[in-house]
Amino acid sequence: MDIRMPGTDGLAATRRIVGDPRLAGVHVVVLTTFDTDDHIAEAIRSDAAGFLLKDTPPDELRRAMRLVAGGDALLSPSVTRRVMESAAAGHRMLSTERLADLTAREREVLTEVGAGRSNDEIARRLYISPATARTHVSRLLGKLGARDRSQLVVLAYETGLVVPGSAPES
Repeated sequence: MDIRMPGTDGLAATRRIVGDPRLAGVHVVVLTTFDTDDHIAEAIRSDAAGFLLKDTPPDELRRAMRLVAGGDALLSPSVTRRVMESAAAGHRMLSTERLADLTAREREVLTEVGAGRSNDEIARRLYISPATARTHVSRLLGKLGARDRSQLVVLAYETGLVVPGSAPES
């Protein structure tokens, strides 16, 4: 399926084909020169089984058709890279947005948790009581929807509060 066609565009046609119960066994591969992020995203949302560029060599195109006919999905290598970069950027942005509701003190505590410090160590470093440190950690778990301290550590790294190899000294 090409994206630009006379009459109905390829993405609308893909949605119609994929959405038709009588065509349940049909898999659509978008084959196009238009590799904009919008076209890629719309093809994925339209349930296309693949997205290939027209410069795909014939042997790879035949291989791709066999894979899709067998039920797999695929993207051109350059498209895969862009989708992965976009997903990673979106994940980082979502992670950072999760910190928006934290107080400055909660961010400090999260940074300390991310550096692997215990509640007692956090208390000493931030000049608070161990009970207050535990309370802050408990609130962080709730506010950030984290199951345990290890998820807080991951979030601290994902959001850049803690950078690998640069955790603050004890």
